[in-house]
Amino acid sequence: MRVLHLFKTYYPESMGGIEQVIFQLCQSCRAHGIEGEVLTLSANPLPERVQVGGHWVQRARLDLNLASTGFSRDALAQFRLRARHADLIHYHFPWPFMDLLHFAAGLRKPTLLTYHSDIVRQKMLLRLYRPLMHRFLSSVDAIVTASPNYLETSRVLARYRDKTQVVPYGLDRQSYPAASPDVLEGWRTRFPAGFFLFVGVMRYYKGLHILLEACQNSHYPVLIVGAGPLESALREQAQRLRLGNVHFLGALPDADKIALLQLSRALVFPSHLRSEAFGISLLEGAMFGKPMISSEIGTGTSYINNHGETGLVVPPGDAAALRQAMDRLWVDADMAARMGAAAQQRYEQLFTAARMGQRMAEVYQQVMARQPRRNSA
Repeated sequence: MRVLHLFKTYYPESMGGIEQVIFQLCQSCRAHGIEGEVLTLSANPLPERVQVGGHWVQRARLDLNLASTGFSRDALAQFRLRARHADLIHYHFPWPFMDLLHFAAGLRKPTLLTYHSDIVRQKMLLRLYRPLMHRFLSSVDAIVTASPNYLETSRVLARYRDKTQVVPYGLDRQSYPAASPDVLEGWRTRFPAGFFLFVGVMRYYKGLHILLEACQNSHYPVLIVGAGPLESALREQAQRLRLGNVHFLGALPDADKIALLQLSRALVFPSHLRSEAFGISLLEGAMFGKPMISSEIGTGTSYINNHGETGLVVPPGDAAALRQAMDRLWVDADMAARMGAAAQQRYEQLFTAARMGQRMAEVYQQVMARQPRRNSA
């Protein structure tokens, strides 16, 4: 089976959570005889076709980016061309321009949509987009989402429960390079007593301003790995609050990130808005056997992090509760170790890439079996 994935950004230019999910899907589904290909947009699409891992990526030229939505005049022709070679089209929502591509192309192919997140921030634009969105969601053959939590709390998905299934995201531990002894020793020497770790892009929904408030008058190190649009404002906030124990490390190579995951006391993940639909960085913490601190926002974060078992879950936007949770895990090393072991066990039971690939392959087969063969592109 050949599956064409569509999303607005992808490797090697963009390294976000959805991109990671698509990558893991393309890799893990190969074991089930499924060849994945990705169509995406790029401001610099030369070469137009590149190989990432074991699959191909076709890049159409990005002409305009408006309200986090990429537009491309080249994408329609590219979509029609690549879809001719595909048995099934796998859309990754949200990307409103993708809805337009779907209808403009006039394809007669089986379709699946992964519903990664509600549209949270662009409320005014959502009013204009909503009719097209529901027409699009109604038109696809099946929908998957990453957690039962999100299915239960999304007002949009409530309209499509009859065709929505849960396929949790998964990661392949073997795809992560090992941290060298020298790298581990370098970080261990710099932070010998341990530290809390945040990994992610500094976006509005990540709640890093809440984390900085929680760090006031604390003594344990807090390491922030990543960059993003709010970095300058967050650095200014940390300076204003005199947070000498908070360290902004910027974007780091994977070997350093993995070393920090291994050495950390716990992963802190203060996202406070539903734009954080799952939390790949949170899942990485579980994969490396670390307890987690996250907020209850009704999404997949609380599917990964089971309160009292794999870590602690606090009310969103509550700096005092976040601080209390950090204090507990810092003081009680035995509790942190128990929760970390439980987190790793939960990862192995529910969130491996192999499990995701097997489950998605089953859904693909269900979609293909429910309808007659469509030969026209």
